[in-house]
Amino acid sequence: MLPILLSLTLAQAAIAPEEILQPQLVRPLPGQLDTIPVFNSNSPEIVLQEGILLSTFPPSGKKVTSAHLNFPLSGRFDMFAHHIAKADPPENLRSLYLGIILHNPSDEPVTVNILQGASYSSQPDAPFISLASLVPNNLGNVFSGPGSRAMLDILRGKRQDIFPPQIIIPPGKSQMLLNLPIPVKGLLIPESPPINGRSTYLRLQSNGKVYAASLAMFAKINRDGSERSPTLTEWQDLLNNGDLSTPRDKVPTPIESNKKPAIYGRVAGISQGSQWRAYIVDEPQSKYLTIPQPGQAFSYPLSSLHGGTLGTNQIQTAPMLVRYPDTAYYAHGNYGVQYSLRLPLYNNTESDQNVNIALQTPIKEDQLSKSGLRFFSPPKPQTFFRGTVRVRYRNDQGSAKTDFFHLVQKRGEMGQPLVSLSIKPKNTSSVEVDFIYPPDASPPQVLTVSTAANN
Repeated sequence: MLPILLSLTLAQAAIAPEEILQPQLVRPLPGQLDTIPVFNSNSPEIVLQEGILLSTFPPSGKKVTSAHLNFPLSGRFDMFAHHIAKADPPENLRSLYLGIILHNPSDEPVTVNILQGASYSSQPDAPFISLASLVPNNLGNVFSGPGSRAMLDILRGKRQDIFPPQIIIPPGKSQMLLNLPIPVKGLLIPESPPINGRSTYLRLQSNGKVYAASLAMFAKINRDGSERSPTLTEWQDLLNNGDLSTPRDKVPTPIESNKKPAIYGRVAGISQGSQWRAYIVDEPQSKYLTIPQPGQAFSYPLSSLHGGTLGTNQIQTAPMLVRYPDTAYYAHGNYGVQYSLRLPLYNNTESDQNVNIALQTPIKEDQLSKSGLRFFSPPKPQTFFRGTVRVRYRNDQGSAKTDFFHLVQKRGEMGQPLVSLSIKPKNTSSVEVDFIYPPDASPPQVLTVSTAANN
């Protein structure tokens, strides 16, 4: 028996990930989040009971006043909803519907323009499939999971055809913005118990004040046994007389200083910030970013959070303007936030330099335990990032290029270059990197600029 155990131990040791140190600087990311409010509905993540997921309505006239946060929205605002339905018990295969309702409290019509919008279920719309770490995605047909697909649509400026260009809400009336199922019956990929999810993101512009709510309700059953979607009246009744959906998620740990919370919690409230624009240069008044010396690199954190600032002490996660007391203190993960990064790379040397830009997923740390970022080889099995990144640049021939890549990164994955440039002495080459932080990802990541070592 001992030799067998010994051989198993040796085999396990042979495939155990090796830790790799990448010596380099990690700099705070320039820029900041904008102030656009985001209706952020992600708790409870797994919805087992009908109820209110998030309501910004006033509590007056509502049966359960604590379920309503009294926060009107107007002008530019975004909406994010990410929820999972699970058959409970497993034989209960009735579809769970996700509804988003908008209400006009004024005595004038309100027009809400849907600038971009996407909503997909895991099955059948966007099943989680195995993909390589980096896959070209210029045609926009590569995705894995509903968050990956929805954020891809928004990044490409699309409005899914299930959404009209605008809705007009009469005075004192309500309209459904979304009324879609999360089916658990007849799944393409059988799950036990049956489980499915839906990710939704919308960019909206309203010419007046509106209140919003996301709600969960099981499909209504017709006389012939078929399912139908709930009506506006049924949604309104749930909004007026219902309570928060249960069971609730784990209660988050209060955040003190930059300590890592034991439980981050799920988000339900209005977060502030939908885009982070960064002009990445040497100093605030500089016009360019000097590339690293040959063989060296530096990085900027992406979606850094309490307990994961990688030595920068920079918290990028969006603050909550209003929230339920048992939900996250910040929008940890920045799901749906667009990062728009511009890097005017400058070669200050006397020879041509080959420069790479990569997105990486280092081992999470708050303060760096060593002089650089740590990775695993091979990476750990958990997927920490799954989404599409756009890069715009001029190639070595001077032609403008736009490339999309779908990335799948495991914990501790160093990643492959998104773009490789040869920059001539004393020349500048600008690179723009855009992506929308996808649901189901785990922060932080980094954007790394490296210069190849001279031969």
